[in-house]
Amino acid sequence: MAKELRVAMIGYGFMGRAHSNAYKRLNDFFPVEHRPVLKVAVGRNAEKVKAFADTWGYERIETDWRKAVEAPDVDLVDIGTPNDTHHDIAIAAARAGKMVLCEKPLAMNVREAEEMVRAVEEAGVPNMVWFNYRRVPSIALAKQIIDEGRIGRPFHYRATYLQDWTISPEVPQGGAALWRLDVNVAGSGVTGDLLAHSIDTAMWLNGPITRVVARTETFVKERLHQVTGKVEPVGIDDACLFLAEFANGSLGTFESTRYARGRKNFNTFELNGADGSLYFDLEEPEYLQFFEYKQLQSGKKTESHLTGWRKIHTTNSEHPYMKYYWVPGTCIGYEHTFLNALADFVMGIESGKPTQPDFRNALQTQRVCDAVLESARTGRWVQTGVEL
Repeated sequence: MAKELRVAMIGYGFMGRAHSNAYKRLNDFFPVEHRPVLKVAVGRNAEKVKAFADTWGYERIETDWRKAVEAPDVDLVDIGTPNDTHHDIAIAAARAGKMVLCEKPLAMNVREAEEMVRAVEEAGVPNMVWFNYRRVPSIALAKQIIDEGRIGRPFHYRATYLQDWTISPEVPQGGAALWRLDVNVAGSGVTGDLLAHSIDTAMWLNGPITRVVARTETFVKERLHQVTGKVEPVGIDDACLFLAEFANGSLGTFESTRYARGRKNFNTFELNGADGSLYFDLEEPEYLQFFEYKQLQSGKKTESHLTGWRKIHTTNSEHPYMKYYWVPGTCIGYEHTFLNALADFVMGIESGKPTQPDFRNALQTQRVCDAVLESARTGRWVQTGVEL
């Protein structure tokens, strides 16, 4: 008989939907012992959270997250709310003995993140941060290729994450839909919202980032605030560029902006090593490009007349996660990255081998984000303090 995993979903927006879909489909695809039960959906607007709960099948609603966190019929608290609420909810959930899943970035800053890590570790509760791009099969395959030693000594890592939805100065800040533009709610702009993904992926694939130098820009300096009704200064970064040094001696370049006209969610990375290179583009998520510096029979490595980039269609059963889905040649989508992440988390509970990234791992990404913002403020190289 399946074990119930009773879920409280805090937040009913974009991530609330993505996570709820994963809970509902988990047992359809993955042979795990636990069965998610959607117990309670939480939101400040009773009418909207009720509509969300009815759509996704939650048993009841709450407008006070504390009641859901303390409820005896809840095993897992999932935090899909704006960044300024992560800290308090996570700590309360951990102290209540609940499993805690949290959207990225983990916190508003390193201080908050450290307190959250301490809370879940002292309570001994399973925890995870939803850096879902690790669960794209092509990116997981890149990790496998690197771990197999096929890239050799790494030299360069470059990442871009580009969007265009805030170009108009008429776009307001604040409120339920546009809290990402309010520094008091988001903590930062593209650094925490977009580059946190890029940084997490980079350190998963290429190891710790030790120091950075950064430049940020806010192109529209004032916007109407939807909560106050006043035109107020914009405190978030619209764009960020930074250089990075990795512990393995390689160099990195990272670029993110919400002012790249025509780019909706353009997320790429490339890793160049002595023996090969990898390239990924989220607009073609089913493909991973791989260049291999071929070794001839004599043992000498060289380029031949057949050398070139290989475009791998990551849909075969031997590829990460794909054995749980369809036949080779058929693709899975964005929503499945959350399903894969949830499956890894549940399998970790059942095996006793916790999945990553947990809160402590996500703290390392938070440290890099804070160092990037500090460097942009001072114009100097800043040590990240990431654990080596």
